[in-house]
Amino acid sequence: MVKSICHDTRIVGVAIGGSYLNDSMDEFSDLDLVIAVESRDYDEVMDNRREIAASFGVLLAAFTGEHVGEPRLLICLYDEPLVHVDLKFVALDDIAKRVENPAILWERVGRMSQALKHGKAEFPSPDAQWIEDRFWVWVHYIAVKIGRGELFEAIDGFSFLRGKVLGPLCLHRAGGCPSGVRRIETVAPEFAHRLRGTLASYDAADCFRALRVCVELYRSLRSSDGETKLGDQAEKAAMEYLTTMEQRCGL
Repeated sequence: MVKSICHDTRIVGVAIGGSYLNDSMDEFSDLDLVIAVESRDYDEVMDNRREIAASFGVLLAAFTGEHVGEPRLLICLYDEPLVHVDLKFVALDDIAKRVENPAILWERVGRMSQALKHGKAEFPSPDAQWIEDRFWVWVHYIAVKIGRGELFEAIDGFSFLRGKVLGPLCLHRAGGCPSGVRRIETVAPEFAHRLRGTLASYDAADCFRALRVCVELYRSLRSSDGETKLGDQAEKAAMEYLTTMEQRCGL
């Protein structure tokens, strides 16, 4: 890869992040690569990044990362060997803003190293107020779906709560990177065990049970620093509605 890219003068460096940085790579790991691009050439590179990716190996598929909030990302599947590779194309002027400090694999006259000296790596912590302002609305929404019999929607809702609320809060509490539920089984095994209770089968009673587990887990994890304004009225109303739906379903 480096051999094929170093001749492209628009590219000034390649670095690797993710599990490589903490020596936790295994046979299941993907590769997280950052490709630093001359700022003046960035739009041009973004227009033909699939062709650039294809020059690295046997490219089976590639698509951009808008669905994960990162349009700079090109998510690739290569063959020989079969491996998932994330290629993040970043303008050199923007590389200082980052969530981790990648390890440089190759660079042009030290320019990527110089750019990384500015700013610092910072993965955003869960925003306690943002979560509290929304959590009880989500509880009500899932209770509505269970009451209506839309159980697949409810089950999707539990996955959403794990990825956006419970997982990040658990990982943050355990001192890990609060990225969804990523590696929670190894980083926070006690919390992972508790999260098992949020898994629901296709059954209304079990969905109600799982929703109450989500609520209790959130209550145990939410901030108690006094700075987060709790939505007491929303919480009370959502929980009363949950009880009403349970009673309507004969529980």
